[in-house]
Amino acid sequence: MKKRILIIVSNANAIGQNKRRTGTFLPEVAHPYAEFVKAGYQIDFASLTGDTPYLDALNLAGDPDNLNFLTGQGWIDMQKAARLDQVDVSTYDGVFIPGGLAPMVDMPEAPLLKEVIAETFERNAVVGAVCHGPVSLLNVKLKDGSYLVNGRNIASFTTEEEDNYARADVPFDLQAALTKQGAIFHAAEPWSANSIADGNLVTGQNPASAKGVGEKIVALLEA
Repeated sequence: MKKRILIIVSNANAIGQNKRRTGTFLPEVAHPYAEFVKAGYQIDFASLTGDTPYLDALNLAGDPDNLNFLTGQGWIDMQKAARLDQVDVSTYDGVFIPGGLAPMVDMPEAPLLKEVIAETFERNAVVGAVCHGPVSLLNVKLKDGSYLVNGRNIASFTTEEEDNYARADVPFDLQAALTKQGAIFHAAEPWSANSIADGNLVTGQNPASAKGVGEKIVALLEA
């Protein structure tokens, strides 16, 4: 039976006082998607509102995995993402949240998303996120009342990277917020590949880390 992965994407298309255009960062969904396709998984998409999500970084379409996503089934399916509250997430072997600045808009507090991630993590299915996607892990509390990230090895977009990318646009510093909730944060050199698996939790630092996150999710599911 095919493994099933649910990719949960943001619906935001602008961020900050200057309304910077944003969306899901193309390689951060396309590169893990390519790994899931190679593994033969069923891949579905959900978004918080069910409205058509947006893509950012279309200028990177020349990358083979990005181009395959845009011209193949990936982007077709992502545009038809189901509304999260209409998906039975308990039937999936893993969930994955790609980045882009967009999740910083609608995923820091989203109550249903927090419930879905907690439930997925606590039944030992895989939870993965990359770059700004780990903002979805913020404020996720487990049954014992602890934060999911507390005491766990985490990577996400770093303070140093944000200072040179979108400091004026983001509502808070993601590395600092994850650390405040107890995450053991692992920052590598800016824009270098850095992905980490801690139990059934997989996170990555930036776009260059997206492929590694996908590979680690597959490795966990095939173990």
